[in-house]
Amino acid sequence: MSDLKWFLSITITVVGLVLALMFGLPKYGVWRTHIGIEKAQNNGKAEMAQAEQNRMILIEEAKANLEAQKLNSEAEIERAKGMAKAIEIENGKLSAMYIHYLWVRNIDKMDGEKIYIPTEANLPILEGRAMFDIPNAKNKD
Repeated sequence: MSDLKWFLSITITVVGLVLALMFGLPKYGVWRTHIGIEKAQNNGKAEMAQAEQNRMILIEEAKANLEAQKLNSEAEIERAKGMAKAIEIENGKLSAMYIHYLWVRNIDKMDGEKIYIPTEANLPILEGRAMFDIPNAKNKD
């Protein structure tokens, strides 16, 4: 009789497990799909938030660039006013000494090496590369 009880308990356990799997697996599949959908929606929301943040950053950078351009434009206008005032002081004439002064003042803004060769009038030679055939000179051909 003990073997029969053993067999019946194993059979009932197996049948119960099969019934539980028959009803549980479909519900588990639905639950798993639901969790997958929620995860995808959350990922989509995160990507949308990131895209919105990137768009706002681009807009702020464009605004800053516009403001910088406006300020540069105002600075250029003020520089032009200063130059006009300087020319007016010179009575509309640019003397050789004034041109020499401007050249010396802006020498550090020039590209390449600077070699100053004094001439009779103490004016700089501006076309030194072509005159002395310096190897890195740009050809005008």
